[in-house]
Amino acid sequence: MDLLHTVSDAFWSTRIWLPPNITWEDIRPGVRPDVNHADYRHLVYPLPLAAIIFVIRILVERYWIAPIGKAIGIKSTGPKPPIPNKDLELAYSVSSRLNHKNIVKLTKQTDLSERQIERWWRRRRAQDKPTTLVKFCENSWRCIYYTYSFIFGCIVMWDKPWLWDIKNCWYGYPHQSVTNDIWWYYMISMAFYWSLTASQFVDVKRKDFWQMFVHHMITIVLIALSWVCNLHRVGSLVLLVHDCADIFLEAAKITKYAQYQKVCDTIFAVFTVVWIITRLVLYPRIIYSSSVEAPSILPMFPAYYIFNTLLILLLVLHIGWTYLIIQIAVKAIRSGQMEGDVRSSSSDELSDSSENARPIVANGTPKKQPRPSPSKKPASNPSSPKK
Repeated sequence: MDLLHTVSDAFWSTRIWLPPNITWEDIRPGVRPDVNHADYRHLVYPLPLAAIIFVIRILVERYWIAPIGKAIGIKSTGPKPPIPNKDLELAYSVSSRLNHKNIVKLTKQTDLSERQIERWWRRRRAQDKPTTLVKFCENSWRCIYYTYSFIFGCIVMWDKPWLWDIKNCWYGYPHQSVTNDIWWYYMISMAFYWSLTASQFVDVKRKDFWQMFVHHMITIVLIALSWVCNLHRVGSLVLLVHDCADIFLEAAKITKYAQYQKVCDTIFAVFTVVWIITRLVLYPRIIYSSSVEAPSILPMFPAYYIFNTLLILLLVLHIGWTYLIIQIAVKAIRSGQMEGDVRSSSSDELSDSSENARPIVANGTPKKQPRPSPSKKPASNPSSPKK
């Protein structure tokens, strides 16, 4: 126990997390009648809130979004399953990857040809992929949440002085009061990311499972540390800036799954503009304030450099994602519409890495093949039965 206390005291050293000459007692809730400091004990509240959000998501997807998706013709069934085979199923449960060595081994165990095993394997892998309806429901739920979160954030932040002048994030720090609306904004945002983290273990597993898990955990840690260090003002700005573009991203995915291509292209164009404005204009303005204006207002401390470095790294990610977005937009302009294959390969990387900021439309539909000219009859297939 003594070792645990020693490690805890060293980690939470005021020399790291607080400005000079400030102690944890100085920002303890209730220590000053004129300031309502953030209470670290309140970080447990997002956990039950996350459970409530998760239940709401299940109910909304099952009784509202899914029926709408089926009504507009979105497929709710996956591809045809493979023929049951215990030996192959056991091998697949060990590893879903198939190499030639395993194929040779399985041919001896099952008396199947290599081609039959490869075909079974492809069909079995396809069973693990979510159906279009599942993805439609998931993206619709996120679109609903991001819309709510952005609107609620705008209402909460509208009368806050640091929304209009970012330097107010630093005046009087760390003795800055947490209002009830900011409290709810923070708690619900953290609860949403907790619900995303938990739902990964019950949803259909994606290939980027661990990348998204790490992303969600880092987001939760950043929100929690900014709360503990009373940096909720700049934290609320970052949350607000990041929610806006995600609305159009998820909406573009929804219309893509519903096969409304023109609507998808229009929303994607709006998303691109909003993304550039929020992530490459407004967000850098926050970083400029934290990097240039803040040092002239308050004394620096190690935690400040930690947070600011992470904010800058996030900006670097935004720049990389923007490059991919512009690539897709340029190809779309040249081809006359969004190319499904391009979106499929790029959107998973973009949309899932940002939530934390997150871009593009996935699972595009293949382009229609041109019909044969009326003057030219297609060659008949001799093996085809005659009608």
